[in-house]
Amino acid sequence: MKMPDIRGLKIANPKYLSVAAATALFFAAFIYGSASYRGFFSLQTFLNLFIDKSFLLVSAVGMSLVILSGGIDLSVGSVLAFTTMVIAALTEFAHVNPALAVLAALAAGSLMGLGMGLMISCWNVPPFIATLAGMFFARGACYLISIQSIAMRDKTLQALALWKLRFGGAGFISFNVIIAALIILAGIYISLYTKFGRNIYAIGGNESSALLMGIPIKQTKILIYTINGFCSAVSGVVFTLYMLSGYGLHAQGMELDVIAAVVIGGTLLAGGTGYVFGSVFGVLTLGIIQALIMFNGKINSWWTKITVGVLLLLFIGLQRLIVALGDRKNT
Repeated sequence: MKMPDIRGLKIANPKYLSVAAATALFFAAFIYGSASYRGFFSLQTFLNLFIDKSFLLVSAVGMSLVILSGGIDLSVGSVLAFTTMVIAALTEFAHVNPALAVLAALAAGSLMGLGMGLMISCWNVPPFIATLAGMFFARGACYLISIQSIAMRDKTLQALALWKLRFGGAGFISFNVIIAALIILAGIYISLYTKFGRNIYAIGGNESSALLMGIPIKQTKILIYTINGFCSAVSGVVFTLYMLSGYGLHAQGMELDVIAAVVIGGTLLAGGTGYVFGSVFGVLTLGIIQALIMFNGKINSWWTKITVGVLLLLFIGLQRLIVALGDRKNT
């Protein structure tokens, strides 16, 4: 069967297909929910997706850069939990100013990312193994601080957690959403409009060719994982404001949700193709699936995981189609 000629249609370029599919899936799910459940079609329901998934949105930005480079990071959930423990311990036990506690937590997350980046780039440790080690290290470090949950009673943190930006009487967003929006905008700018972003795509597309082009592969990879560690720490700050507690069991399995969101959002697991903007819709798709199940009220919440698994398989299949279309277009 003859393949359609897509060279003249930019929107039909294979690298846009998965992003378009994720966007269409999100809006289709929202339309279905609006038609099926009373109260679903409202500004606040839409904004709640950002409020509830703000920590996941932040983490997805860093993970997008990692997967675009052809890597993977299994440590993001553990680094998030460690960040919450650092902030909780410093503010509750040492009575440190919350701003300094947050800066310390961000530095700790960035250093963990730097360490994993050095292992991958300088010692040629596979990303799966290096970040798996980072996952165990960060999770274990949580329990060195405390094996119990630490409630946060700092007035500043509580005020930030309760702060709302209202849009008249139609709805509101929390401070977490503003943090997530800033990180998303920074991620989009870095990936699309900087030399560093172009290097990420080049490495993910073909590392050997990138080396021949003179791209500093080691330095770029180190910086990628450092940024991802920073994003994981920012995600931890967001989660801290969401939960107002530090706990070593926070965000267990979150790394799989982040990876799933990035893949559903159109980023190829092999690297080189995808957009941070698409990962945003991947996260929102996970959120709207949960919202639909919650509004239904009769479906077991575990169907969320099953649905995400099915979507992940479908989008991986779509990725294979994208690769085939790309190869066909190049020939």
